[in-house]
Amino acid sequence: MNNERYRSLSMTLHWLMFFMIVAVYACIELRELYPKGSDPREALKTWHFTLGLSVFVLIWIRIVARLLSFTPPIEPSLPTWQAWLSKAVHLALYVFMIAMPVGGWLILSGEGKAIPFYGLSLPALIQENKPLAESIEEIHETVGTIGYFLIGLHVLAGLFHHYIRGDNTLIRMAPKAFFK
Repeated sequence: MNNERYRSLSMTLHWLMFFMIVAVYACIELRELYPKGSDPREALKTWHFTLGLSVFVLIWIRIVARLLSFTPPIEPSLPTWQAWLSKAVHLALYVFMIAMPVGGWLILSGEGKAIPFYGLSLPALIQENKPLAESIEEIHETVGTIGYFLIGLHVLAGLFHHYIRGDNTLIRMAPKAFFK
């Protein structure tokens, strides 16, 4: 048994979700390049919703995998405050990956729009209520902005641990091809 790295399922989910979240952000930012109501803009919005809901599905698989699998130790071990901060940031990321898709689903539901998911239309979570949808959308956008910083902090922490502190934090989640 290799105790230095996460199992391949955990690594695959981590990196797949990272790229999906990048794509979710890219879709919603790139839509601004196109006029309202245009086909490319609507397609980017649909992909934003679909990929966001995909993250929502995968996060539950990831949570189960995390609870059932081995977590390789960080060597050398972290000071208590860093271990606590790491857990807090990871918890915030998990809450983010659950709350954002639910928020998007609530927005579309409140706007009375279809909830697209790979050709399916998911049921609404709430009755049509445009003022509520607008309020949720403001929160969704604010949390989305916070997400940039949260993800950036996570990336910077991994780089800090690898290049400055010299521990195995980054190596534990990186495919072997990255660090031989």
